[in-house]
Amino acid sequence: MPSIAPQYGNWRASFPEATESDWLDWRWQQRHLLRTEADLARMVALTDDERAGIRETAARFRLGITPYYASLMDAASPFCPVRMQAIPVRAEARVSEGELRDPLGEDLHRPTAAIVHKYPDRVLFLALDQCPVYCRHCTRRRITHGDEGALGRDAIADALGYVRAHHEVRDVLISGGDPLVLTDARLGEILAALRAIPHVEIIRIGTRAPVVLPMRVTAELCVLLRKHAPVFMVTHFNHPKELTPEATAACERLVDAGIPVENQTVLLRRVNSRARTIRDLNQRLLRHRVRPYYLHQADVAEGIEHLRTPIRAGLEILEQLRGWTSGLAVPHLAVDLPGGGGKVTLQPHYALEFGERSTLFRSYKGDRIEYPEPVETDCACPYDDVYYKNDRTDHAAPPPRRVRFSVMKESSP
Repeated sequence: MPSIAPQYGNWRASFPEATESDWLDWRWQQRHLLRTEADLARMVALTDDERAGIRETAARFRLGITPYYASLMDAASPFCPVRMQAIPVRAEARVSEGELRDPLGEDLHRPTAAIVHKYPDRVLFLALDQCPVYCRHCTRRRITHGDEGALGRDAIADALGYVRAHHEVRDVLISGGDPLVLTDARLGEILAALRAIPHVEIIRIGTRAPVVLPMRVTAELCVLLRKHAPVFMVTHFNHPKELTPEATAACERLVDAGIPVENQTVLLRRVNSRARTIRDLNQRLLRHRVRPYYLHQADVAEGIEHLRTPIRAGLEILEQLRGWTSGLAVPHLAVDLPGGGGKVTLQPHYALEFGERSTLFRSYKGDRIEYPEPVETDCACPYDDVYYKNDRTDHAAPPPRRVRFSVMKESSP
């Protein structure tokens, strides 16, 4: 791996014992996670709110930050987006009304310890309960806190058995915890076992390693992932400050190896809750061939009320992106409904009135424009009966349903 000095921070002053070789070794980074108030005080001028947050959340959720990610923090400002994502504040110790231990209702669809099966043709595969950085907005803190016990080899074996037995599963998302905390050998065992299952078509890996531990993305890892293609990497950049030379180089190594990389950003109040920030982030991601995919509304996990935004804030951001930047830079605004309702996506209202002969729209500039509807409205596809004649899968198509349109009429564009 090329020798690249960190873009921000004076890591040599905070880790005088570390050589450059140490710093570029992901295992060294993992062994030296910052876990205590004293550790963090070496890096930043902690506020009273942060000190209280570290103490009061200690029993509720793990604290751990790689030295690399800590080196990106603005030592003087508590509003640094890296600090706000990685260092707890006192508000995190409070559970607000409506917040849930299992905000997405995953445990209702958890047939084995390491499998969540909420959707017809895909499963979430929980590979472990550890992360290189414990994000303060984590939706799975009940698992990454470690109080459920480690997801060991028996849990992984049970999960693989479940996938083998369920032929409807064509897409497996490996997450956790962060799967790239695993060694290449252990990750390779899981990938090989999944790839050997005939009905598994797609494997995805959800990871923050390119953001918080970019040295983990080695040439050897890229070869391993390519061996089991198609493997998609789903990462999690939330702010342009995270797009350091090390992080973008990690993404480019993956893409160069034939591993598509997509990004899911979580919308966080006062971290990235402005269109300018999201536009800047997504345009920069595209320059490094990373596709912005979701802009996630923060989940109603315990202790993150202070980081959540109103739903309308996300819609306003999309309104300020659509038409004003490349469509590739405009993500889906996703809300994972509390209690296990699943993901839904939102868009600003562009269709104003539906008529039999025309539909009235407003453009991204606010102009009202009529779209003429066709006379013929039968949308059946006759050749489907021929093309899908021998298709025996039970998930070839969702059940037919009539879509009802609810249109919000607007008094002004």
